Amino acid sequence: MLTARFYSPAEIIMVDLDDNRLETAKRFGATTVINSADGNAVQAVMKLTADRGVDTAIEAVGIPVTFELCEAIIAPGGTIANVGVHGVKVDLHLEHLWDRNITITTRLVDTVSTPMLLETLRSRSIDPKLLITHHFTFEQILDAYDTFAHAADTHALKVIIAA
Repeated sequence: MLTARFYSPAEIIMVDLDDNRLETAKRFGATTVINSADGNAVQAVMKLTADRGVDTAIEAVGIPVTFELCEAIIAPGGTIANVGVHGVKVDLHLEHLWDRNITITTRLVDTVSTPMLLETLRSRSIDPKLLITHHFTFEQILDAYDTFAHAADTHALKVIIAA
């Protein structure tokens, strides 16, 4: 969310199951939030875009259902940017995408993106402290993992573990 603003989008639509994350997305600049718990996220996004779809769909969770959501809402000529870490097989539905002329990109924080992210922090273009919701000592590391594992209940975004 914080870096999406760098591209000057006219609208940022955030889709999530967690109302706390959606509220956070609003604070960080989302113009519209959609809770996908009811299974109608595709219809909601398509209604917002007059059935065109979105120019860029960012998959940041790493689960099949969110990648398939991106496939369903991407506009012709759009980009699906997959940054989520997938631990299981994800289907690529070319039968629905072949005529849309889309681009699919993948990226992790790596030797290419790390220098850019560090420069972004150095220039104070984003404030990473906005993401920190919990602090733990090293002795509390198991509590930190438990808090992050139950983020929907604890409202954890990022946890800091300090020595």
